[in-house]
Amino acid sequence: MTITFKNITKDYGGKSVLKDINFTIESREFFVLAGSSGGGKTTLLKMINRLIEPTSGEIEIDGQSINSLNLRDLRLEIGYVLQQIALFPNMTVLENIGLIPQMQGWSKEKIRSRVEELLPLVGLSAEKYLSRYPHELSGGEAQRVGILRALAAEPKIILMDEPFSALDPISRKQLQQLVKKLQEELKITTVFVTHDMSEAMILADHIAIIKTGEIQQIASPKELLAHPANDYVASFFENFQEDLSQINLSDLTGLISDENIAITNNSTVSDAVKALRTYQKANESGEI
Repeated sequence: MTITFKNITKDYGGKSVLKDINFTIESREFFVLAGSSGGGKTTLLKMINRLIEPTSGEIEIDGQSINSLNLRDLRLEIGYVLQQIALFPNMTVLENIGLIPQMQGWSKEKIRSRVEELLPLVGLSAEKYLSRYPHELSGGEAQRVGILRALAAEPKIILMDEPFSALDPISRKQLQQLVKKLQEELKITTVFVTHDMSEAMILADHIAIIKTGEIQQIASPKELLAHPANDYVASFFENFQEDLSQINLSDLTGLISDENIAITNNSTVSDAVKALRTYQKANESGEI
């Protein structure tokens, strides 16, 4: 499903939080909203399932205004994953994952079958985990259950608001890889909010960089790295040098073809940022 933002604005107490937002998220793509805290990323995300209403403008899903859709049905049809999963403590894994399908009228047999189908996709055994309660799960396991709860009713869109920011680095990396794999296999339009550029680079088909309510650039990770639209986009990469040094360019092949830029597929993204900036400065000064 495509998601289109048309002339979206949002004001709080006379302050403009989002300013004339216009772009389209294509069907089945992994789209990341990135930028510094307070830039409007989460506000924009929550407008898709109408947890927040815009001051002006319109959002369409497959060409249909979301304001014309039944609000309950809209929210039930869109998966939603938060940083704090908040599983219901008195409900088992089966009951937590099956909650939305139950609200949609699925039979108990169909719900159980669906949960048993999903659990192995995130590395959890149905036999071991179906009857467990949230207090019996680790943080990473609870997050996996939360992701499956969002996927259980077979949504065409899933929204994820910094879902891994509270996890340890190992669990975070595992879940990044898992979510990307699930998204590609299930072909779900995914909108993901993060302030971490390294996470955005790993996951995204396209990234929108947002600063104080305005879109600075929308592009693929490769294009953003090679051709930042302005100083803010360039500096956003540079602020994550340590994290970017963990990403290898072998996953971003074909990024740069200019033989004057000394990087290879064995270089890290951090190496590439530094080499690109050095090359661009030399080129601008006429040294190349």
